[in-house]
Amino acid sequence: MPNLWVDADACPRVAREIIVRAAERTATPTWFVANHAVPLPPSRWVKGLAVSQGFDAADNEIVERIARGDLLITSDLPLALEAIERGAGVMTTRGEALDANNIRARVQMRDFMETLRASGEHTGGPGGYSDSDRREFANALDRWLAKSSRR
Repeated sequence: MPNLWVDADACPRVAREIIVRAAERTATPTWFVANHAVPLPPSRWVKGLAVSQGFDAADNEIVERIARGDLLITSDLPLALEAIERGAGVMTTRGEALDANNIRARVQMRDFMETLRASGEHTGGPGGYSDSDRREFANALDRWLAKSSRR
């Protein structure tokens, strides 16, 4: 059974709850990695991994541990790119699949928007986490878990 890795530093609480329930229901080893302790219920399947403070410490830990066939949940596009290059699946907390076909364009757009912001442009950010986002994420996670259990 593949592992489920969560970039927990920016994971919305509602998404965390969905992940925990899904991991318990499907007996999927799940790791929440952050540079702080993440509140999690006692579980055989769900574990927290607090890493040292520092730029990209949690990302580096995930990249070091993730394996081909695992799933990473993150909205961090450079981290997603590294996980994809290692053969892992990637999905955002809004249920968007990131893969070799779309990640490079997404990283380039992110870099472009970062350049605009650095020059003083106000580009806005993502909207709040809606009920629709929650449903899309829960459905996408269920589909991935069902597919991975048939392997």
